Amino acid sequence: MTPAIPDPNKPPVRVEIAANEDVVVVRQRAREQSQRAGFSLLETTKLVTAASELARNALEHGGGGYADIEVVTDGIRRGVRMTFVDEGPGIPNLELALRDGYTTGKGLGLGLSGSRRLCSEFEIDSAPGRGTRVRVIRWK
Repeated sequence: MTPAIPDPNKPPVRVEIAANEDVVVVRQRAREQSQRAGFSLLETTKLVTAASELARNALEHGGGGYADIEVVTDGIRRGVRMTFVDEGPGIPNLELALRDGYTTGKGLGLGLSGSRRLCSEFEIDSAPGRGTRVRVIRWK
């Protein structure tokens, strides 16, 4: 990932993810941070969609967790970085989990792969027994 520096004038927002209502709050906070970063409506829509998918994954597959959402810069560009962390069972096969259509739940299997396409940068760290951490950045 690009070395992204948090904007000191726009502190990160943490949202605990423990219930369906929290996914809505994650979406709202992602929208707010995207507006602070000066995103267009299309950029905001893509970011909020990724936030929703990743928050839902943390809740449904990871048993809950949290999201940190913040405005960042790399010196030239502004963007929004979102980090989703859960302490669930982890993902045994990341390559398979990132394929379109792969699901272990009731969805369409587009959560991780779709989020990866909607963001400029995508990083995932997971293993069985130690939860999952997904960090994405969408640059303006």
